[in-house]
Amino acid sequence: MKNITLSASEELIAQAREVARTRKISLNQLFRDWLGELAGQKQREERLRDLDVRLQYARAGRKFTREELNAR
Repeated sequence: MKNITLSASEELIAQAREVARTRKISLNQLFRDWLGELAGQKQREERLRDLDVRLQYARAGRKFTREELNAR
C-alpha cells in the first residue's frame, strides 16, 4: 500500500474523524473507502450508459404533460 500526505482544515479533519468514529472505523479506512468510491465512479457511469442504451425500447416516445404525470 502506498502512503500519501493530504492537507485539510482542522475542522474538516475533526468532522471526518467523528464520521469514522460513528462508523467504528479508522479515519484511514474512511478515506480508503471514499477513494474506492471515487475511483469506481467512472465504471458506474459507463454501466448506467450501457443500461440506458439497452432500455431504449422502453421510451414513451414523447414528453408527458404535468397533468398526465399527476393523473391518478
